[in-house]
Amino acid sequence: MPEEHLPFSEEYTPGREAYLDFYRKSIEDIEAFWDERARELVWYRTWDIILDRSNPPFYRWFKGGETNINLNALDRWVGSSIFNKAAYYWEGEPGDRRVITYRELYREVNRLAWALRNLIGVKRGDTVTLYMPMIPELPVTMLAVTRVGAIHSVVFSGFSSQALADRIIDARARVLVTVDGFYRRGRVINLKESADQAVAIARDKGVEVEKVIVVKRAGNTVPWSGGRDVWYHKLLDEAPERVYVKPEPMKADDVLFILYTSGTTGKPKGIMHSVGGYMTYVYNVFKWNWDPRPGDVFWCAADIGWITGHTYIVYGPLMNGVTQVMYEGAPDYPDPGRIWEIIDRYDVTTFYTSPTLLRLLRKYGDEWVEKHSLETLRILGTVGEPINPEVWKWYYEKIGKGKAPIVDTWWQTETGAAMISPAPGISLVPLKPGSATYPLPGIVADVVDYTGEPVKPGEKGLLVVKEPWPGMLMGIWGDPDRYVRTYWSMFSRPEKGIWIYYPADYAVRDEDGYFWLLGRADEVLNVAGHRLGTIELEDALLTHPAVSEAAVVGAPDPVKGQVPVAAVVLREGYEPSEELEKELREVVRRLIGPIAVPAKILFVKKLPKTRSGKIMRRILIALIEDRPIGDVSTLEDPTAVEEVKRAIDEFKKLMKG
Repeated sequence: MPEEHLPFSEEYTPGREAYLDFYRKSIEDIEAFWDERARELVWYRTWDIILDRSNPPFYRWFKGGETNINLNALDRWVGSSIFNKAAYYWEGEPGDRRVITYRELYREVNRLAWALRNLIGVKRGDTVTLYMPMIPELPVTMLAVTRVGAIHSVVFSGFSSQALADRIIDARARVLVTVDGFYRRGRVINLKESADQAVAIARDKGVEVEKVIVVKRAGNTVPWSGGRDVWYHKLLDEAPERVYVKPEPMKADDVLFILYTSGTTGKPKGIMHSVGGYMTYVYNVFKWNWDPRPGDVFWCAADIGWITGHTYIVYGPLMNGVTQVMYEGAPDYPDPGRIWEIIDRYDVTTFYTSPTLLRLLRKYGDEWVEKHSLETLRILGTVGEPINPEVWKWYYEKIGKGKAPIVDTWWQTETGAAMISPAPGISLVPLKPGSATYPLPGIVADVVDYTGEPVKPGEKGLLVVKEPWPGMLMGIWGDPDRYVRTYWSMFSRPEKGIWIYYPADYAVRDEDGYFWLLGRADEVLNVAGHRLGTIELEDALLTHPAVSEAAVVGAPDPVKGQVPVAAVVLREGYEPSEELEKELREVVRRLIGPIAVPAKILFVKKLPKTRSGKIMRRILIALIEDRPIGDVSTLEDPTAVEEVKRAIDEFKKLMKG
């Protein structure tokens, strides 16, 4: 692990002691700390109990309090200067653009809320499923649903009709909101057709979707079911132009939304977040992460279909009155400079994205970056997976010009917002490439061994969280036993009153107390009795200048049980060769050890990835083990499967020989 501390602009003088002093005070009395933070927001009624611990691990925050997230995302800006500023600069993939002010957002949310309640019959406690791309109508619909007291369940637009149906069935949703089509790499994706297929599947399983609301985005011809389907714009036309819908008073421990996430079993988990706890946590963490200022333009280059988009594109920025960018399309379309072009066009000051996207853009070479000034960038961020030091340094030096600190965030769908990350909004600690630094205020995290005992500094262990926090999940929709079993059974000791949250991630805490996240504890290889995290091998390969992307999986071996196999995408200017393969194997030998050396390096031009950029390692594993690859509807480019299959078939011939 690098021990260097990188410099940055003078406005962010490193302040480790100032931050740690604030942090120590926050955990001395966690409930009092969050009580004070929650009082910065608007409530209909304050709480009787800050944290109800009576039924662990089903903790409930701000018990007795009543509020609505719309009060803090929209209504409190009415009459202020923020009401007239831009909420979203939206850009479609073809180049069409819109500017939506807070005033315009407020009015459209109220009109849609009126239509949902009076024309569609959506009421408090109903679940509404949203199957939409990155268009402004998505956050509008989320806010309108929560305004009337209903629960939204956003399903990523890249999911298949079967995946959508599974989520509709589980949530028992009777209303679906979707679009006719949207743009991806110059093509129109007919999302309405997939939505109709999902509705039919749900009906066969006994769940009837009564209304399908359709946004007209691409203008493509779509199938239509009279009496069930209704155009979004026609609903708005029927609503009074200046209508006001009072935000429904919600209990703090009511469900705000459901968001499905994959588990170690096939059935996705419906993660539930609460109204009051999520609202309080997200509002504060956004401030701490990004130090928002009046002239800032924030861009989280994620999809609202994931928790990152819920927290850092919808609720966090709006509750802080921030202007942000929202982009519909592929990050490298029509060329690899699209992201940098957008940053310059809108004078983006804060850019938050994934290491996967950074590796993709780095692969194209620095010339695409150097065509743009990027001079407005003040803070950079990463999310979704550990970032290896090589990519961290490239991001810092080439994109941030050596002056913008990198807020490397660790969190999950289940945690609501970042848990471990730098906090420039409080006091920026010295940064170490690849480390997420310290837990945020109010978060009690540790690294332990399999017996639950803290490991020594520098030793790899399992990340745990030892105290509840407001942004934590309420449970799993319809499956409380799975909630306890999945997150609380590993290290908790109920007979002793000890409850410990286990996120199933490996981590190291160094001598300075910095946390280094090493990837999923359930994404490991067992090589001759040695447990190797795939992320460690991938990071090692990425230190070589030839490597743009890497995915490591295990191949069956009669002697060792498993051996590592790496699929590698090379940067432009490099060609596959036996010599290069030897170099890469030697890099792994040097950085990790002989036991970790891949049995084979598979050189491929592309890896199988979802449309959101996540590498689908399960496809590589299935091909190696001669098993069906399963659902590939979320693949960005299906030809990647054939590319990898060819390389794996050659590897198998070599192994048999």
